[in-house]
Amino acid sequence: MSSTEPTEPRHTALDAVHRSLGATMTDFAGWDMPLRYGSERDEHLAVRTKAGLFDLSHMGEITVTGAGAAALLDHALVGNIASVGVGRARYTMICQADGGILDDLIVYRLAETEYMVVANASNAQVVLDALTERASGFDAEVRDDRDAYALIAVQGPESPGILQSLTDADLDGLKYYAGLPGTVAGVPALIARTGYTGEDGFELFVRPEHAVELWQALTKAGEGAGLVPCGLSCRDTLRLEAGMPLYGHELTRELTPFDAGLGRVVKFEKEGDFVGREALAEAAERARQNPPRVLVGLVAEGRRVPRAGYAVVAGGAVIGEVTSGAPSPTLGKPIAMAYVEAAHAAPGTEGVGVDIRGTHEPYQVVALPFYKRRK
Repeated sequence: MSSTEPTEPRHTALDAVHRSLGATMTDFAGWDMPLRYGSERDEHLAVRTKAGLFDLSHMGEITVTGAGAAALLDHALVGNIASVGVGRARYTMICQADGGILDDLIVYRLAETEYMVVANASNAQVVLDALTERASGFDAEVRDDRDAYALIAVQGPESPGILQSLTDADLDGLKYYAGLPGTVAGVPALIARTGYTGEDGFELFVRPEHAVELWQALTKAGEGAGLVPCGLSCRDTLRLEAGMPLYGHELTRELTPFDAGLGRVVKFEKEGDFVGREALAEAAERARQNPPRVLVGLVAEGRRVPRAGYAVVAGGAVIGEVTSGAPSPTLGKPIAMAYVEAAHAAPGTEGVGVDIRGTHEPYQVVALPFYKRRK
């Protein structure tokens, strides 16, 4: 088949479940995924106040094994992966030689010489190809494990109690950005305390044939705690409120981690060279001295919703661009993330607006994130 022919979207192991629940489905990065089941606002607020259940099986799992696995990942990624303890995870990025971001990742150290790299669905093949290419000369194997896992997330303040009712694993002892093997409702799983919502929660990596059984068990366990199934739409508004970047919006190949305000993920002090080191060192210096644009939060004074690509203006001139925008169910106002000129980036800066179909709607510049959960 030629690459120009349309391909059918892929389906997760939970596809029939989503359809039985009446989900509105959408094509996302080549996958047929639930956008919402009912009201996306209700789904969003359930995660903020109770709990939500997500199918994230479109994410891309790549296993890296071997005596040289840590050295390969330190070379291929910008983070210090060798320093990650067994059972822990780290947020990091993979960059081009020119410092541009190929993807942001979570890397789990499953064993002394075994790691799982989790890539965004839209970039999974790009990351797999880059890791495979960069593995040359290292005593390590890069394996495409995208078909080996289904991924179910339970997120929200009630999620620890819901999950604990189905497992003997020590969830109290499981730190944020850690993972441990366990059994949930009789299903073998990697239980990770990570998420993309700004709430406490867990992501459960299981074999695809166990996904339906686990989803149903979690649904039953969450009946009395307000657990609801949640789609990608509320996942987006949750991560936006939490100030978490989305690849293709806040992160692109044209931007370095320093441009995105995430220079902290780049570890120059680690041993050995890594892809993009020289370009990233230059980007770090530019960001220190004269950042071209800075990622900020914007909160609407009115009701009109900004969208990605809308111009940010001040004094009649364009000073930036919206990268993500949506109504915020938690704040009750439209919000956005945007790259703006450094002179207009300080929280409280006045006179900033968003050009929404020719009208300059007033917006307040605020520090990110818009929302932080109570610990």
